[in-house]
Amino acid sequence: MATIRLTKEFSFEAAHALEGYDGACREIHGHSYRLFVTVKGEPSTDEYDPKQGMVMDFGLLKRIVNEQIVSQFDHAFVIRRTEQGELLRGMLADHFSRVVMVDYQPTCENLLVDFAERLLEALPDEVQLYALRLHETATSFAEWFADDNL
Repeated sequence: MATIRLTKEFSFEAAHALEGYDGACREIHGHSYRLFVTVKGEPSTDEYDPKQGMVMDFGLLKRIVNEQIVSQFDHAFVIRRTEQGELLRGMLADHFSRVVMVDYQPTCENLLVDFAERLLEALPDEVQLYALRLHETATSFAEWFADDNL
């Protein structure tokens, strides 16, 4: 049977700040993120399976990515869990409920590693996470490939 790759695009809005960074991104700023999730597998060949011919139902992929990533990060302010980050979260807590603390500098690259870990745990066994692409801007993106991370 043929191995097929499926890709679904997601979008979400989020702000972040890169603590200690020596450029403009140390300031609070936002992005319209575009996330491309690619899985691979073999289409079902069971003639009695209502999903015959599918590697994975796009609706299921959408639900998993929304639960694991989009619902967590959309319209959130993402900051690193440091003393300064905790102080900032405390200052914002009375006015904003969507402050996401992470254990890493919230760069595009580190977000991808986090997203890959979340999806590897949540995807069904029949499919493999093949690749992720995260656009911070229309012209800037980072990619994660399973083959590079074995």
